[in-house]
Amino acid sequence: MRLRICTWNVNSVRLRVEQVARFVAEQQPDVLCMQEIKCQAPEFPREAFEAMGLPHLAIAGQKGWHGVATASRLPLEPGADWGACREGHARSVAVKVQGVEIQNFYIPAGGDIPDRTLNPKFDHKLDFLERLSAKAAAAGPKAPLVITGDFNVAPGEFDVWSHKQMLKIVSHTPIELAAIEKLRASAGFVDLVRETTPDPTKLFSWWSYRAADFRASNRGLRLDHIWATPALHAQAFAGRGAEARIHDDVRAWERPSDHAPVIADLAL
Repeated sequence: MRLRICTWNVNSVRLRVEQVARFVAEQQPDVLCMQEIKCQAPEFPREAFEAMGLPHLAIAGQKGWHGVATASRLPLEPGADWGACREGHARSVAVKVQGVEIQNFYIPAGGDIPDRTLNPKFDHKLDFLERLSAKAAAAGPKAPLVITGDFNVAPGEFDVWSHKQMLKIVSHTPIELAAIEKLRASAGFVDLVRETTPDPTKLFSWWSYRAADFRASNRGLRLDHIWATPALHAQAFAGRGAEARIHDDVRAWERPSDHAPVIADLAL
């Protein structure tokens, strides 16, 4: 069977439920992992997701800028709580679908100053990544595991509009690049989008609202990711290569999120 996994920082699920419904109708994801839902669990638009054909929900809600949720066509079982957020924010939710564990994360942005001592938000971000690395290493490369979400790190030279300029900006600083590579290596994760579209093609999933025309300026970052362990990758693709892409056309829809959805297909 095909298991189509999508990650999308929707930047308020209630504000953008119509865009979500349109995308779900067009692309038919089996599992939709959302970040920044910006609501508590009782406020989540459950009926709208039932109407979309995604009735199975795992929600970690919170007022303000956080909150994550995973919606599925298929029944969900709880996944392992990795305890990634030391601040107790609603930044993760874990499920199991068809034997695959899917960890959905909204990793902290980290503020503006890339210094752990001077900036507690940056220290929190690195602590979050370090906790994920430890948990992923314990799970190991043989686990049928996908980690996905808004990682708030653009890991590669071709995942940013300007590698040289962005090295000084939080989301692409050397310390973050080292931390995200440690996470990738911890369980030998395969970056499914990059496997589909290798370097040096530039790929972005986020563009600032400040650009009047995001395509014209194209100062984007690839912050949203779907990574699979080697065991799952081998099981799913058997040497065929991943089928994954960023749906950047959605960023041009009316009243969009500043993030575009990302999809990967697993052939289980």
